[in-house]
Amino acid sequence: MQKLLAIFSLVLMLCACDMQQQPSQLAHIKAQNKIRVGTLAGASNYYQAPQGVQGFEYELAQEFADYVGVELEMVPFFNLSDMFARLESGDLDIIASGLTYNTIRAEHYRFGPTYRTISQKLVYKQGRTRPREFEDLTGNLTVLAKSSHSLALQQLKQLHPELSWNETEDMDEEELLQAVIDGEIDYTLADSHTLSLFRRYHPNLSIGFSVTRNDPIAWLLRKDGDDSLYALMVPFFGDVKKSNQLYVLEEKYFGHVRQFNYVNTLAYIEAIKDTLPKYQPWFEQYAGNIDWRLLAALSYQESMWNPRAKSPTGVRGIMMLTQATAKQVGVTNRLEPEQNIKGGAHYLAKVISWIPERIPQPDRTWFALASYNVGWGHVNDARIITEQEGASPDKWADVKKRLPLLIKKRYYRKTKYGYARGDVAVKYVDNIRRYYDALVWLDENDAIANPSEKEQSTEEAQPEAQASEPKPNDNTQQTNSEQQELENN
Repeated sequence: MQKLLAIFSLVLMLCACDMQQQPSQLAHIKAQNKIRVGTLAGASNYYQAPQGVQGFEYELAQEFADYVGVELEMVPFFNLSDMFARLESGDLDIIASGLTYNTIRAEHYRFGPTYRTISQKLVYKQGRTRPREFEDLTGNLTVLAKSSHSLALQQLKQLHPELSWNETEDMDEEELLQAVIDGEIDYTLADSHTLSLFRRYHPNLSIGFSVTRNDPIAWLLRKDGDDSLYALMVPFFGDVKKSNQLYVLEEKYFGHVRQFNYVNTLAYIEAIKDTLPKYQPWFEQYAGNIDWRLLAALSYQESMWNPRAKSPTGVRGIMMLTQATAKQVGVTNRLEPEQNIKGGAHYLAKVISWIPERIPQPDRTWFALASYNVGWGHVNDARIITEQEGASPDKWADVKKRLPLLIKKRYYRKTKYGYARGDVAVKYVDNIRRYYDALVWLDENDAIANPSEKEQSTEEAQPEAQASEPKPNDNTQQTNSEQQELENN
């Protein structure tokens, strides 16, 4: 018996020694000076842009890597199965991919702190009968395999026994949305933030109903009893929320797409096809160091690319220049589109030069757009208010909150330049950002007509015909108020 106890004690000692020799996950990350983070490639997580790698999850993961004090290795994936397998094998330290908490998933993985909430929407192509519940579905419902959408449907099947769907690993979420537009499938589920980004250039995708609401999003770790990395996540997310870094990131990627207007977006897409080719060569010629697509987006916001546009205050032309501004930039005929575009580009470049150089892009551009609309003096007043309230005057996300205060007497009476419609300036910038994003996507996907294929004209263009609003039919068309209610839920 004593011999057996001695052997048992020896085994325990050996196990203890072995455990002591096993470094924690955090110690391993520190030793390698690298944290490996997996994510699904896409517009809301991780993608390659002309200015480098972009994406909400990428930037948040970079913040965490800096917090830990190591380099970030972001590993993009194209399906969930491969990504989960790599996490389980130890080839990844974290999954940061906008995944929602689910009790089924929580049995196999450990969730970090919640940092956002989203909802899942059932979507269909505009023109079909709108489904208001699962019993209204009359076609193929396809979702991503092993996704939050699949898990949600599994749980909902208990309430809807007749519910059926297909799962695929051959497409990502955006490809499924495109398949709905192309008529290859009838319905799919999409996360609210992904859908908002996608509908900037595909307005014919409509929401049937919300499948889930306020789903918490969190990062995933292996469920192996090692608390070392999780213990750092808790204070990290507390810090990025308290310091406003999380809000700034959300504003950068999603702040301008929260509002959706079907008629407006459809008219814009049609104008890109029919009207833009007449003026694109001039936008490209006179843009200088400015992205011509940004200049074109600003022009659409100002005049809807109508060279004869006129405001009640006397602002005229395709770039809507005042008489004083036109004179300042050498425009002698505001109704002549080439002159007006050249002058507008020159003026925007001048406005950008007014923005303090310490302000990085893209915020520098957003400040310039707001100044084009309401004037740099008023924007700077809002920056001063922002600083007085303890936020950053150099971050558009923070100043955007304070610009609307310039319509309130208790604020504007203390400013240098006084009253201004700061709320209009905020909406103005959001609209241009949406137009710009859509134009960039369409351009990079060769979906803009080549100007050489269109008849070039330097004559004064007539006002473009606007897209007519679809007839109100409950079976085929949602009103903007219905859409907005679904967006918010």
